[in-house]
Amino acid sequence: MPAEKRSSQPRIVRTYEFPTKPEKQTLGQYLYNSQDGKILGRTSKGWAQLLFFYACFYTVLAALFAICMQGLLVTLNHQYPKWQLDESRIGTNPGVSYRPQPVEAEGINSIQYVAANKSDVAVWVNMLNDFLAPYADHTLLPGGGKNQVICDFNTPPTAGNVCAFDVKNLGPCSAAAGYSYNRSAPCIFIKLNRIYGWQPEFYEDVDDLPTDMPDDLASHIRSLPAPDRRQVWVTCKELTTTDENQLGPIEYLPSQGFPAYYYPYMNIDGYLSPLVAVHLARPKPKTTISIECRAWAKNIIYRGGSRDRAGSVQLFLRID
Repeated sequence: MPAEKRSSQPRIVRTYEFPTKPEKQTLGQYLYNSQDGKILGRTSKGWAQLLFFYACFYTVLAALFAICMQGLLVTLNHQYPKWQLDESRIGTNPGVSYRPQPVEAEGINSIQYVAANKSDVAVWVNMLNDFLAPYADHTLLPGGGKNQVICDFNTPPTAGNVCAFDVKNLGPCSAAAGYSYNRSAPCIFIKLNRIYGWQPEFYEDVDDLPTDMPDDLASHIRSLPAPDRRQVWVTCKELTTTDENQLGPIEYLPSQGFPAYYYPYMNIDGYLSPLVAVHLARPKPKTTISIECRAWAKNIIYRGGSRDRAGSVQLFLRID
């Protein structure tokens, strides 16, 4: 049998080309290549496609962000917080703060100045002037402070109104007296931090006062009529451990507490926190004095120490 002829197949010849190193471009050629019309390595069409992609991408991204923010803002109320008191991160234990306090002060609360140096004294006086400006000039308040009324223990504010706090009749702690800083007898203003809806529980029963309450405050509470006992009391004492009384006599103005008619705080326009001006009449000069000021109410938890302090504030005073 004759052998079958093999079908001839075309011979495939494969050639290989090794990559060549691209020709170096000058900066001018990279910015614009006149041979292929590329700008910064891309043609005009490529740049148009890239810009169109990113325009669409960021438009969609901005729309999603706006939708999320709008959804969040719908749940918020500018009049009152969504989470209040025990349900909030702030809780129900108001912090105690003081003025004057430098804005840049971090970690250490300190008032230090030279009484004979007028510019040094002016720094602290100006800080208090700025802090008390809304108290002294009601036009700085929303609505011009027209809803501020004079209150007392028998006349609380009516709906929509808030109680005024007069800073003009504080004697040695008034602006006219320079808050007594130039007399080496400075005034420190104590306030409670605001908590929406928080209502103090007062020590109204003179037979149920805490055992650690200072004797002079306990005697003062017992001497008052029942309505006037409805206050969050303030006491300041020296923490420096020495036999000598370095802090000297203390005077509280206009009273030794925050009256009940300022509470609760309900975020009403024109509201100003009540203050207690602590007048240190004769602190020892050229001595660093550690001072603790504490607020007293049944529902204010006190905790001293340098860490996790609650219901009180510690500061250092030095007058040279």
